[in-house]
Amino acid sequence: MDTATPAVTVALHDGTSVIASSGQVDARRHGELLLPAVDRVLAEAGTALDAVTDVVVGVGPGPYTGLRVGLVTAATFGSVLSVPVHGLCTLDGLAYAAGLEGLEGPFAVATDARRKEVYWARYEDARTRSGEPAVDRPADIAGALAGLPVAGAGAVLYPDAFPDARGPEHVAAGALAALAAERLAAGQELLEPRPLYLRRPDAQVPKNYKVVTPT
Repeated sequence: MDTATPAVTVALHDGTSVIASSGQVDARRHGELLLPAVDRVLAEAGTALDAVTDVVVGVGPGPYTGLRVGLVTAATFGSVLSVPVHGLCTLDGLAYAAGLEGLEGPFAVATDARRKEVYWARYEDARTRSGEPAVDRPADIAGALAGLPVAGAGAVLYPDAFPDARGPEHVAAGALAALAAERLAAGQELLEPRPLYLRRPDAQVPKNYKVVTPT
């Protein structure tokens, strides 16, 4: 599952292929949409929740509120089912999906970070990221990514900075699950299911905030 972007996306993977998936794009309803999506995917696959052996969740980068919905839900499932919970960079899942659609490296991935910024990373190919994810204004990285195709909604939003925008715009849980299954089968360790925020949340305690104590 992944809620790091406006897409609320869930998939069930049997270790070989995706057997059911769901995706809805709504940046304001992650908490409302995620659990029904899980139910829908399990029903479509004819699988009970207690048959799940591992949980994979996108750790971002992404906005604070949406991202934590997926992470808390994944942690809850892991605790209830007594199964491992694995983290995976959301940008890695998007890059993997871009590769499935035929995009060859090198290329970059960019998602909407709001505040006129993007979360982004550069990839040598669909499975190999160069460096760590970052958050920047599109104009500040346009030169560094000049000549590269850029997948994701961040590229679509800022065509002046990223003229060669490619799909998909949002991550799909099926690609996330497929990449996780591939890495686990190869004996690779996945990330801890901890949020990759890259910056402070939008909500801040007002300056000069006064605490009123009842007398």
